[in-house]
Amino acid sequence: MTAATLPVSIFAGRSNPGLARKIAEAGGWSLGEVTLKNFSDGEIYVRYEESIRGTDLFIVQSTPPPAEHWMELFLMVDAARRASAARITAVLPYFGYARQDRKDQPRVSIAARMIAKMLQDAGVDRVLTMDLHAAQIQGFFDIPVDHLYGSAVFEEWLEANTLALAGSNGQSAQGFRENLVVVAPDVGASKIARAYAKRFRAGLALIDKRRPEANVAEVMNIIGDVAGTNCLLIDDLCDTAGTLTSAAAALSRAGALSVQAFCTHPLLSGPAVDRIEASPLGRVIVTDSVPLQRASDKIEVISVAPLFAESIHRIGSDESISTLFVD
Repeated sequence: MTAATLPVSIFAGRSNPGLARKIAEAGGWSLGEVTLKNFSDGEIYVRYEESIRGTDLFIVQSTPPPAEHWMELFLMVDAARRASAARITAVLPYFGYARQDRKDQPRVSIAARMIAKMLQDAGVDRVLTMDLHAAQIQGFFDIPVDHLYGSAVFEEWLEANTLALAGSNGQSAQGFRENLVVVAPDVGASKIARAYAKRFRAGLALIDKRRPEANVAEVMNIIGDVAGTNCLLIDDLCDTAGTLTSAAAALSRAGALSVQAFCTHPLLSGPAVDRIEASPLGRVIVTDSVPLQRASDKIEVISVAPLFAESIHRIGSDESISTLFVD
């Protein structure tokens, strides 16, 4: 039996079961039965409740909180390998520890590299992920990595909501799009913002940000003209929302007509939601790569389940998925 004819099995860890169910439904599969529990001291127990021998196994697991859910994934992979799964793909809608991708200070860990090695040592044959904080993390792996981008689902949302966004600011849909400027909230987001600007046929601006310490952002300068424009902030993740809300405030002070944001991974820890609600941001559009911890009228969630389902289908049938790599 070749890899192209292997039966596909989809299993979910406990990090994001809702997204895993949506992926299975979108692909026409049934979510597999697996027992995941903790002993009283916190130790994780994994048991597959059905045969997975000879299957093309996909394990869906995002990783916040990162320590708990990474360990759960490693154990699920180990159990699958010992149960004779033919091929194991780790489906990681959000790849935790991706911010630690280099040694930028003395005596620190390159955690992303360590995670990649541990995944391979556990027995993963392939990784499917989306909007890595640093795309070069793919190079830490000696196995295939399929890196999806959220830009396709965000473009669909923008097309469907342009008229509403324009109307809320007294503009026509055409006027809104003509005055659209994509903004990178920091230098690290400039490449993806440039790709969005090209895709949306929009202008481009950059926030020059200095970070005095972790999770503390200070906006210094805006590179580009944003006065009288509709600004669209682009970032791969939103943690405490300090960067996002500081950027939005700076754009508003500079004369932007409106400020929206696209953020793939809504970690939204600590004061994030309160900051968003108190900011000039009109809407923050996020995906369901991680579960939303707290709802807000300013935060809208769109699903990436169809994108992952199509990717899994193509991987399972050994078809090209390059057309899904929209960046």
